[in-house]
Amino acid sequence: MMKMTELQQKITAALPAVKILNWEPLSRHTSFHIGGAAEVMAFPKTPDELAALLRFAGEENVKYAILGAGTNVLAPDEGLSGLIICLKDCLDGMEQLDGDRIRVFAGVTMTRAAVYAAGLGLGGMEFAHGIPGTVGGGVYMNAGAYGGEIVQICESVDVMQPDGSILTYSCSDMDFSYRHSRLEEEPGIVVSAVFKLTPKPEDEIRAMMRELMNKRKASQPLELPSAGSAFKRPVGGFAAALIDQAGLKGFQVGGAAVSEKHAGFAVNLGGATAADVLSLLEQVSDKVFAFSGIRLEPEIRLWKP
Repeated sequence: MMKMTELQQKITAALPAVKILNWEPLSRHTSFHIGGAAEVMAFPKTPDELAALLRFAGEENVKYAILGAGTNVLAPDEGLSGLIICLKDCLDGMEQLDGDRIRVFAGVTMTRAAVYAAGLGLGGMEFAHGIPGTVGGGVYMNAGAYGGEIVQICESVDVMQPDGSILTYSCSDMDFSYRHSRLEEEPGIVVSAVFKLTPKPEDEIRAMMRELMNKRKASQPLELPSAGSAFKRPVGGFAAALIDQAGLKGFQVGGAAVSEKHAGFAVNLGGATAADVLSLLEQVSDKVFAFSGIRLEPEIRLWKP
C-alpha cells in the first residue's frame, strides 16, 4: 500500500463525513477509460459537503478539478495530484417547481433529467436523452444535440463560488454560446439548474426520444469508449465531414483511432493511452488543415498532469 501523502492525511482528518478515495484511477471515472490515479478523489453528497471541500482547498492552497460523468474529459496517463471533486450521482435530485419548470441537481445525468421531464409531460429536453454527461457538465459547456441546447431551456443556475457561497445566475447571465458558458472563464461550480419546459403529451415526448436514440445508435460508435465529439464545429464546415474528406476514417495512433462509423469521434480500441489520443487529435487537426485550410480545435477537455 502506498504511503498517504500529506494532503490525503489532512483532508481525511478535516472532512470525515465526506467520501474520500486515495489514488483512485481516473480511468474508472471517464468514458474514454483512460487516466492514471488521482491523489484524492472526493464525492460530496450535498452542497454543504461541496462547500466544505472548497473551503478546505482554499485554506490549504490545494488545486482542484471538477469531474462530472467524465464524458468529455481526457485524463492524463500520469494521473493528477491535488483534489478531484466528482459530482456524478452525488449532488443528486430533481423536483417539479410548478407546471412547466423543474430543478435538477448537477450530478444527475442529462438522460435521467430528460426521462424525468417526459414523465411529467414536459417537452424540451428530448435532445438531452442520450447525452451521457451530467447536468452540471451540460450547463457548464451548453451541451446540445440534434438542434437543441441547454440555453434553449435554462431559466437559472445556482453556482457555488470558491468560498462556498451560492449565486443564482439567469440564463442571460450565463453568457451561453456554442459549447460555452461564463463558467469557462471564471470560478464557479454548477450546483443545480432550473429548466423551463413545454407541456406536451408524454407519448409524443417519448417517441421523439426513441427516434433520437435510434439515430445515435445508427450513426455513433456507442459500443467503444470515447468522449463524444472530438472536435468543435468549425466555422465554414463540420468536423466529421472534413475528417472524412481528408481520408482519415480509421486513422490510428496506438490504441486510439478515428471511428470508422463516425469520423467526428476518437475512440479507444483497447489499451489506448492519453498520449495516443493527444497524438491522434494533433495529427488529425494537422492533416485536415493541410487538406482544407480549416483548423480543428478539440472539444474534448484535455486535462494536464
